[in-house]
Amino acid sequence: MKTENELAKMVLDAAFKVHTNLGPGLLESVYEAVPAYEVAKNGVAVRRQVPVPIRYEELSFEEGFRADLLAGERVIVELKSVEKLAAVHGKQVFTQLQLSGHRLGLLINFGEEHLKDGIKRIANVLPD
Repeated sequence: MKTENELAKMVLDAAFKVHTNLGPGLLESVYEAVPAYEVAKNGVAVRRQVPVPIRYEELSFEEGFRADLLAGERVIVELKSVEKLAAVHGKQVFTQLQLSGHRLGLLINFGEEHLKDGIKRIANVLPD
């Protein structure tokens, strides 16, 4: 089983490859499908639009959120194709991590001219 860091590296390698070949400015759905394909080619299970329910008191709501990608059942990936990321985008990923119980999330904005400027790594420290 790969670690969160190994999975994140695979996702980022795929994202750089896709951004280099396709460039910025396409629909988010393209940046969801093609990196998922690239990561899966390397033997890692990747699910798209994964529903993650939220729990509130004794209730569970299926309308919680959908993770754009879930790599190796361990790393949440939120994809954007916007001119600039807003602070709320990072908060969104952190909330997704807290609700799902996952420890690592990536926020990737394919709208940036240089993809390295559109990557944020977000960690959720879980209690032991």
